[in-house]
Amino acid sequence: MSKKTTEAGLTPQGEIAPPSRWNIALKEMLGGSVVISILSVISALLVGAILIAVTDPQVHKATTYFFARPLSTFQAIWDSVFGAYSSLFQGSVYNFRRPAFATGIKPLTETLTFATPLIVAGLGVALAFRVGLFNIGGRGQMLIAAACAGYVGFTWQLPPVIHLIVAIVAGIVGGALWAGIVGVLKARTGAHEVIVTIMLNYIAFYLVSWMLRTQGFLQAPGSNNPKTAAILETAVLPKLLGPSYNLNSGFILVVLLTVFVWWLLSRSSLGFQFRAVGENPHAARVAGIRVDRMYIYAMLFSGGLIAVAGVIQVLGVVPSGFSSGIDAGIGFDAITVALLGRAKPWGVFFAGILFGAFKAGGFAMQAAEGIPIDIVLVVQSLIVLFIAAPPLIRALFRLPVPPGEPQPVSLRRPRVKVVAQ
Repeated sequence: MSKKTTEAGLTPQGEIAPPSRWNIALKEMLGGSVVISILSVISALLVGAILIAVTDPQVHKATTYFFARPLSTFQAIWDSVFGAYSSLFQGSVYNFRRPAFATGIKPLTETLTFATPLIVAGLGVALAFRVGLFNIGGRGQMLIAAACAGYVGFTWQLPPVIHLIVAIVAGIVGGALWAGIVGVLKARTGAHEVIVTIMLNYIAFYLVSWMLRTQGFLQAPGSNNPKTAAILETAVLPKLLGPSYNLNSGFILVVLLTVFVWWLLSRSSLGFQFRAVGENPHAARVAGIRVDRMYIYAMLFSGGLIAVAGVIQVLGVVPSGFSSGIDAGIGFDAITVALLGRAKPWGVFFAGILFGAFKAGGFAMQAAEGIPIDIVLVVQSLIVLFIAAPPLIRALFRLPVPPGEPQPVSLRRPRVKVVAQ
């Protein structure tokens, strides 16, 4: 009679042993989206460290006498990488060189200032993702929202609080309706949202550019520059921490919108329909969900959220008047933020803060260490690359594939040791 014993996974009778609950939980934790996102950021920072060392002149100089003094080369590499990332930290979180806490914490407020429009625009892109739509029209939606909010902000005469609310609502309505065009075309004609949003980006840009050069629309009265007049004080978003800091009350609005999007997607019946359509529109249609109507609603919500980013730019960041470059690339950066946040509201929130830190600390890194700002952009691009390829991260860090996902095909058979008795 023979008995089979295995290295792992089989019982003495040769049957496959079921995995324990702890093994399943560990696999889900290690192979989950949170760990993948964290390791993607770490991997991008490691590759960025290599690029910093390769492009540093002091490292180049030290490598010329590497065989004579190898430790000097490694010291130069350490000084270059540590100096760059410490400057990145001090420019985005806390500056230890400042004598007082109030001035030392200012980099963190700059991070939150940069992150505020990124978060809310990322929420808009993420919401569209959850419904199976790819909204890359953030630039156009921001421009239309900025035009609407800016026009109300510098032309209408209203009481302080009412003026600010009306300007915000005007911007949200403008951006939502601009994105609603995409939803209607998608629902009624089947037009692909990527093509439509790209075209609407160009239409919005040239339309706003024309209005900025035309008296009576957005151009400041008596000026020939393609720029608006300054926003009236009654429509400016107030500073959160006083005039010494750039952080405005738009950040509070973004926090509230993050909670709202979480509730909408996780706790409301409309959010359930959104998620059902995103998972399988055909099954959702069979279940009685109006898929075409969900596409319209989703684009309205998505455009309205992205519009808030344009409103914050106009009423809070640059209230002195804006030009056609008011979007500052936020519409496209929001796609990266939504991907890093795995299209989940709180994931997008922290991803936006991370990218805000990159923006705030990148300038400090360039000023203090002479590191090109392009290195920060490369790190951001690498984060997107690693986020888009979870199997690559799992392979690099030898992470298990969580249950429920397709297992990689192995060319090697499991070794089974047979002991005859």
